[in-house]
Amino acid sequence: MTVSPPRVAVLLSTFDGARYLPAQLASLAAQDGVRWVLYWRDDGSTDTSRAVLEEFAAGIGAGRCVRVAGLGERLGAAASFLALLRAVAPLLDAADLVAFADQDDVWLPAKLRRGAAALGTGDGPALYCARQVLVDATLTPIGLSAPMTRGLNFPALLTQNIASGCTVMMNRDAVRLAVRSHPSPAALHDWWCALIVAGAGGRILYDEEPVVLYRQHAANLVGAAPSILRRGMAALRRGPGVFMGIMRQNLAALAAQPELLSDAAIAQVTLLRAALAQPWWRRLPALCLPGLRRQTALETLVFRLWFLLG
Repeated sequence: MTVSPPRVAVLLSTFDGARYLPAQLASLAAQDGVRWVLYWRDDGSTDTSRAVLEEFAAGIGAGRCVRVAGLGERLGAAASFLALLRAVAPLLDAADLVAFADQDDVWLPAKLRRGAAALGTGDGPALYCARQVLVDATLTPIGLSAPMTRGLNFPALLTQNIASGCTVMMNRDAVRLAVRSHPSPAALHDWWCALIVAGAGGRILYDEEPVVLYRQHAANLVGAAPSILRRGMAALRRGPGVFMGIMRQNLAALAAQPELLSDAAIAQVTLLRAALAQPWWRRLPALCLPGLRRQTALETLVFRLWFLLG
């Protein structure tokens, strides 16, 4: 019996990305082992991004590249991707999986196939993410993104985002869960989806094999530091205020939607919110919560200091 390739809805939000879009679109066209449809919206570009996509749509074949209209103009990256997710969710009968795509990366040919194989056909929400090859604006390799060796569950995902949006794929149950939720205003779309899937008791799947050439350039929304030292220096420059503000907003958003969370996650969110309302010395017991740590001992130490002081 012939098994049909997985069907993937690829979501792309563009904003002044015409310089890099052709390479990303070419890498999408070169994906093997899956059937994909690209759903895109432009977030108010002033360059030729729309024209690039329209030309791609004309050449790739009918129904393979679909502009999603009626979502407003300038939403910002996170809101734009979440708007696309909500628009595509009713079409899930025509797709098995959903993938986020950034406008400036280049996908390796097996990217979608590897994600589809990892997610499989099991029930329950599941989110896949993977390592990346870091490259400069000309696609010259810089290094690899830091490996994620632990913290693929809740509450570890409250301490940092390990799911780079350019690699994220979700199954139907994860998409339906994400679109039912009301995201924190502080979280990016990839972090929020990982948080809500993990908080519901779903699976977070991490692939050590790089699947994307993750372009680092001056206009990156987030970017990635290739070393623990550089990540640590960036964290120290930001200080505790910004991060703890994000954590509080994420906790508040999760607490407002207990029907989407597992009993364990509800208890953890309640404990952490109560602790953060206390003076620093009364927050210490909350740091003993199992799993509340970042990827490395040094990063965990910084997080704990921030938790106490921020």
